Amino acid sequence: MRLKLPDSKTDRTSNEGRSLFMIAVTRLNKAPLVINPDLIVFMEETPDTIITLSDGEKIAVQETVSEIIRRVISFRRRIFNPWIPIE
Repeated sequence: MRLKLPDSKTDRTSNEGRSLFMIAVTRLNKAPLVINPDLIVFMEETPDTIITLSDGEKIAVQETVSEIIRRVISFRRRIFNPWIPIE
């Protein structure tokens, strides 16, 4: 059985054209944003979710911490094992 590595543009981008190597979140003002999950230092819910990046920038988003964690896990699966089908 041969496994196909992602090599086409459609394998690297989602249906919306966003990069699969970033995670999509929504700012409180409903503006979409993609961030590099490698830059996340920590997250907190107070009650809004605040993401703190490695450069100290804080981003308030609509998603819960649990949802962002799920997206980061999905991101890691795509990066470290590209043979796993993307949901």
